[in-house]
Amino acid sequence: MTETTALDALCSQPFATASDSDRARILSRLADTPLFAALGEEPAGDTVTFRIFDLADGPFALAFDVEERLSTFLGGPADFVELPGRVLAGRLGAADTGILINPGHPSEMMLPAETLRWLAQTLSQAPLAAEGQATQYRRPVAPALVEPLSVRLADMAGLARAVWLVGSRFQNDTGAGHLLLVEGAAPAQQDRIAKALAETLAFLPEVPGGVDIAFTDRVPAAVAKLGLCFELPRHEVPSPVASMPPGSDPDRPPRLR
Repeated sequence: MTETTALDALCSQPFATASDSDRARILSRLADTPLFAALGEEPAGDTVTFRIFDLADGPFALAFDVEERLSTFLGGPADFVELPGRVLAGRLGAADTGILINPGHPSEMMLPAETLRWLAQTLSQAPLAAEGQATQYRRPVAPALVEPLSVRLADMAGLARAVWLVGSRFQNDTGAGHLLLVEGAAPAQQDRIAKALAETLAFLPEVPGGVDIAFTDRVPAAVAKLGLCFELPRHEVPSPVASMPPGSDPDRPPRLR
């Protein structure tokens, strides 16, 4: 019996009956979860053929977040490909195929192709970069952001010193919003960080005035006084590109047959 996984822990109730906000959090985590998808035959180079199950709601692939769960479900060793959830969702959604995740476990979910296409579209959200320097700061009033940001930033060890959440107003703005100010990120990592933060925000309820993203090497005194600081873990983590299994590079996805 496998241990409880991160997806299991999020599913305190079945995915199908969870609230919209809980389902959004689960899908956000799914996007960054390595999944073991069953294959219909051994892979040939970078071409993979998913094992497809023709169900009442259409064709579905099968995947688990633990390899042992896949072999147990199928009754023995099986060919599989390991892919990040975001890559698998994009490829299957484009092929008009759904996916059955973790059947028989707390995080069991049946995601039709339409949901996978929505997930892929949400993950393609472009970061909203702050233009210019904020002219006013205030204490943040967006409690719904705190826990999701804490979870997401825990996966970004070594990419920056900290991220600050603060209320803000920019020159010529007609209303007040919020700012995520990333402290101490190397220029080469800024696009990656901005994309990850934009994806997190895309799964959350809209914050009045919006949330901008900016980078700095020196945090203004007003931000340090009024803002909420998320310190990132200090240790470095392996680059996801360097450790990608075959077929998980978005620029060289597996060819589906």
